[in-house]
Amino acid sequence: MRKPGKAEGAQFVRYFVPLLDALRTLGGSASGKEAVDQVARELNISDDAQNEIMSSGSPRFPNQVAWARFYLSRDGLLDSSKRGVWSLTPKGWETKLSLDESRQLFSKLAKVFAAERKRKQEIEDSDEIVAESSGVPSNDYRDVILDLIRTLPPEGFERLCQRILRESDFIQVIVTGRSGDEGIDGYGTLQINPFVSFKVLFQCKRYSKSVSSGHVRDFRGAMQGRADKGIIITTGTFTADAQREASRDGAPPIELVDGMALIGMLEKLEIGLKPIQTYTPDFAFFDEFQTKK
Repeated sequence: MRKPGKAEGAQFVRYFVPLLDALRTLGGSASGKEAVDQVARELNISDDAQNEIMSSGSPRFPNQVAWARFYLSRDGLLDSSKRGVWSLTPKGWETKLSLDESRQLFSKLAKVFAAERKRKQEIEDSDEIVAESSGVPSNDYRDVILDLIRTLPPEGFERLCQRILRESDFIQVIVTGRSGDEGIDGYGTLQINPFVSFKVLFQCKRYSKSVSSGHVRDFRGAMQGRADKGIIITTGTFTADAQREASRDGAPPIELVDGMALIGMLEKLEIGLKPIQTYTPDFAFFDEFQTKK
């Protein structure tokens, strides 16, 4: 998620209320994708709007909803879980925001973030502490890694996907490569337990654009009768039609892994990324101690 400018900030504020409503509809919690999809349904967001890509290569609509989630979390309306689950706090369940109140919330937090950035700069200038702390999430490394993966040769990207599948408990993962096998780049077996396993075919698309529903249908046709499940891994995104096609009733299921999900897997597996633990000032924590009670 890139730091928003003023124009983009004004845009994602409009998702404050829909996101709260969407989570209420979903029972109070949901995965990020479930929440984004529910917001899209409730607002009747067109496929074209959902598929719009920013200059960074990330989809704009999910990015804006994620920014809405971040701001609502900072105000205590959503739980800031690190496990990918978006959930309402008791305060969030009870809060009903108008659009004007949403703008006021954004303005209030923007001032808080500005103050935090100023304090951070003062600390760095005085050499009292070296830390990286901004008022908004910093995921610049994700863009760097994604750009790096997109520069890999096709064979290199296929071997990277092979490594990720192996690290994810797949066995007998074989890359068939550029053999003209109707879009099948490899296969592997996921051993659920000693009694149950299933074969999976996978396709690797080193894209900076969106994978369409036509690609999903073609891949399903190629895997017909050859495997229990398919996986398409891309450095780009998937159109809304592609996502619907992948989970269409009566058809073999296909799992879709887009660029951001791919980076998430590298983070979880800690391959290609070196975790660094550090400490940064939590200025918000000390705010309540600034005044007498």
